[in-house]
Amino acid sequence: MQLTDQITLDGSKPLLMAGNCVLESRDIAFRTAEFLSEMAERLQVHYVFKASYKKDNRSNAAYFSGMALPEALEIFRAIKNEFGVPLVTDVHYPTELAEGVAEVFDILQVPAYLVMQTELVLAIAKTGKTVNLKKAQFLHPADMGKVVKKVETTGNKKIMLTERGSTFGYRDLVVDPRGFHIMKEFGYPVLFDAGHSIRKYGVPSSDPKGGAKEFLPTLMSTSAAADLAGLFIEVHPDPTRAQCDAASQLSFAEAEKLIPRYFAIAEFVRELA
Repeated sequence: MQLTDQITLDGSKPLLMAGNCVLESRDIAFRTAEFLSEMAERLQVHYVFKASYKKDNRSNAAYFSGMALPEALEIFRAIKNEFGVPLVTDVHYPTELAEGVAEVFDILQVPAYLVMQTELVLAIAKTGKTVNLKKAQFLHPADMGKVVKKVETTGNKKIMLTERGSTFGYRDLVVDPRGFHIMKEFGYPVLFDAGHSIRKYGVPSSDPKGGAKEFLPTLMSTSAAADLAGLFIEVHPDPTRAQCDAASQLSFAEAEKLIPRYFAIAEFVRELA
């Protein structure tokens, strides 16, 4: 049984999809998974551990982009066994699915930059696993309906969508709350990727100046009030030393403040409905 079978994807119970930007080490991953698993249990929300085994969209070929796939998969298997949580990761190439990725992960994520790649989307959908479609920075929310239909052609209707803001060529991302409403109309769960929404393009993601964390409380509150299926957020024991997304990952202290606040707002709104 897939661990995602334990998760209600209809929004009836909130979902926390959180972890490291990229898998850096066993120690960092285990510390993060333990911290977030305990938090999710306290908050009574479903938890999915998130980390990419590869970050292929780095702005410099010398930047850290992940560890060897066999080594990474062993760490992911260990996390699943230790904490009993489902796993989600980005998939960059269809060939990776046959190298153990489709076997180990419960949710397969299409990166925002690649969501219009038909061959990749169809290959992921054909695994039968839950598919998380990250909205591209360059797409109107309504255009994600075309990607949803591609997945549906395979017979797979285990679909999630995640908003992470839109860019207009000037490096900043803008989150339009109307996008939440538009994508919910497709009939599938919608999440908000808070951390990536405050990234500053043009500044290396490993640079602590590469994001605007001061906007996170406002953006997270807004999305919580939109009655979404849950929150997507990256967390790290020491974001200042993170090898990717140093400016947008939450420290454990920041997560303790912002994540419970998000779900408290979301619960209040849900009770009003």
